[in-house]
Amino acid sequence: MKVRVRGSILDLLAFRGLPGKRSKRFARASAGLLPVHPVNELARQIHPSKLQLAVTGIRDETKTTRTFKLAPAPGSETRSLPCFRAGQYLSLKANVDGARISRPYSISSAPFEASAPDGFYEITLRRVEGGFYTDHIWRTWQVGTKVESSGPVGLFYHEPLRDSRKIVGLAGGSGVTPFRSMAREILFGDLDAELLLLYGSSDEEDIVFYDELGELERSSAGRVRVVHVLSCEVVSLEGCEKGFITAELIRRYASLESDSFFVCGPEMMYRFLEAELAKLELPRKRVRREVWGELTDVTRRPDFPSDAVGKTFRMKVKMQGVVSEIPARATETVLVAMERASLASPSLCRSGECGYCRSLLLGGEVFIAPESDDRRAADRKLGYIHPCSAYPLSDLEIETPGEA
Repeated sequence: MKVRVRGSILDLLAFRGLPGKRSKRFARASAGLLPVHPVNELARQIHPSKLQLAVTGIRDETKTTRTFKLAPAPGSETRSLPCFRAGQYLSLKANVDGARISRPYSISSAPFEASAPDGFYEITLRRVEGGFYTDHIWRTWQVGTKVESSGPVGLFYHEPLRDSRKIVGLAGGSGVTPFRSMAREILFGDLDAELLLLYGSSDEEDIVFYDELGELERSSAGRVRVVHVLSCEVVSLEGCEKGFITAELIRRYASLESDSFFVCGPEMMYRFLEAELAKLELPRKRVRREVWGELTDVTRRPDFPSDAVGKTFRMKVKMQGVVSEIPARATETVLVAMERASLASPSLCRSGECGYCRSLLLGGEVFIAPESDDRRAADRKLGYIHPCSAYPLSDLEIETPGEA
């Protein structure tokens, strides 16, 4: 491309007329402020604080896993679905048994499916025995059910400026959902990457997306490869690995020198893979972990104070100018205590990562597991906590923002 250079003197002289032109434009402009700045409106559309959705389809994947299709609720303010990146999640919000709760779930559909004229999201949930929200969903959700959600959020996605083109997905159980999104976006969307998925399951009949993953692999021309790893006693499926996703198995399939590793699965799998990945001595920047939500049982941690088990403390909560005093169990997070008391505290990840529930600890002591402590250094010094990952160890006083 040719660039015309007028000369430094002519370029400088051109600036002489700018003040006059600017004054004329100011004079022609409206005296009133724009009700909504166009840039702010665009930001609201791309990153909405809330979505009003409706269930438009339900599909059983396995005996314990179900996929729900979500689209903008008819007559709501949500006209279209904001775009997202494969691997991100939605934080669903609901009133259950008098408690205002939220839970994060990975989007299992692909970004290109949300941007279509009849766009939709899909979330795929495994029913957990005794699970609070999943059980509620199983019992109450049907086609037409209205659902309140956050916009897509999360950091568990492929970033070409940071990650290798080759993604190695280490998945367990329903942790396969973000990788299904990635695989579909690689084949039919705009994700320029390759995916090797090492997918661990404990039961052949409970492998989520088994047929679909096989079809995606066969039609991918090598861009998607799936290796099933089964820990059950009897394995009848061909081409499967037996046992667990170990360091030796990862070394056999992946390139330790260049590949980027993405981990998503239940808490027990994270604990196991933490030790296995340590054996591989991978650079920290090449391993990404999806948030897993709250700890299943904080009392199993050796660093959790044993004398706090079974205790219930008093917590004074300052929220939007109102002070409430509520009970707070040592073995449940500060966020859960507020939810049980019907205090609508903001939350998204429930893992200490996003900082959306950031609150000021005015008094008392809390326990925070190191792997769930993603506070900024300044916040640690100034006494801020993330209630979703903090457990009370004494009577507390906190100041927290209310739900928007």
